[in-house]
Amino acid sequence: MRASTPVTVGIGATVAVVVGAYIQAAASNPISTALSLAAVPAEYRGLIEEAGQTCPDVNPNLLAGLLYQESKFNPKATSPADAQGIAQFLPSTWEDHGIDGNGDGKRDVWDPEDAIPSAGKYLCTVAEEVKDVPGNRQNNMLAAYNAGSGKVKKYGGIPPYKETQNYVSNINAFASQGGGQSASTTQAGTAVQAAKQMLGKPYSWGGGNAKGPSTGTCCSPNGRSGQSIVGFDCSGLVLYAYAKAGISLPRTAAQQYAAAEPVKPGEARPGDLVFYGSSASTIHHVGIYIGGGWIINAPRPGTEVRYDPMDMMSDLYDVARPEPSTHKEI
Repeated sequence: MRASTPVTVGIGATVAVVVGAYIQAAASNPISTALSLAAVPAEYRGLIEEAGQTCPDVNPNLLAGLLYQESKFNPKATSPADAQGIAQFLPSTWEDHGIDGNGDGKRDVWDPEDAIPSAGKYLCTVAEEVKDVPGNRQNNMLAAYNAGSGKVKKYGGIPPYKETQNYVSNINAFASQGGGQSASTTQAGTAVQAAKQMLGKPYSWGGGNAKGPSTGTCCSPNGRSGQSIVGFDCSGLVLYAYAKAGISLPRTAAQQYAAAEPVKPGEARPGDLVFYGSSASTIHHVGIYIGGGWIINAPRPGTEVRYDPMDMMSDLYDVARPEPSTHKEI
């Protein structure tokens, strides 16, 4: 849905205005039975952000979609099968896999501070259990959460149950935030998937090229306080991801902005680039939008490639789509 007026971003623009405009527009365009991550109750967003990074197989959008599918974020939800709480754990599963997420000395299936971290951990557990099953690893993980790892192994993938098939489809619709089938959208999807494969790779200043992680320094722009390390910096990750999609981008974040076309609120889609700085010439960070107000990026020295909300920094400047044929003066 196109916003009636674009948001002006740049010097003096606040991150609340910029992020709010993009997320509010995204929320007005729900995909399938899912809803935008922006519509997640505020009290659960931090829990989902943290638990959504438990392992590389899980991300915040995926976990939010699962919780919506399970309970519509109702911490008191129950089912005819006696599944309980916001993440709908069966008592036996909770007994084996529930954790004390908030450190209060109790494992309470009805407490989202315990149940949401437990859901992230359990997704990682079943992902490992079905890692050798043929087919899509993420789909098999979701199917295992719904029907059990044994059923996924028995049928060599998603079991032939309508409930489980719809469950996987609906959560994937949420996590991907939709998109058409044009070549540019396909390339953007390829870039997002390539970036996801690099989750957990260390930050390395100057690291990353079209072939993958490369040697940079771990801790400072000039390398005086760091050692050589193989990994990515923010623009190196973007360069690599889009190279996998057949698009050649320049090396730095500011140069990548110059090779991209700004998009209006409501038109951002997975694969678009999110830039931070006070002006086009002072852009210092870039991430890849994955939908619902979240990006994948290599944030800073001492971190790894990971998921973060768009408002991770206070100087969000613009969202732009890679267009190798365009150029803006910086």
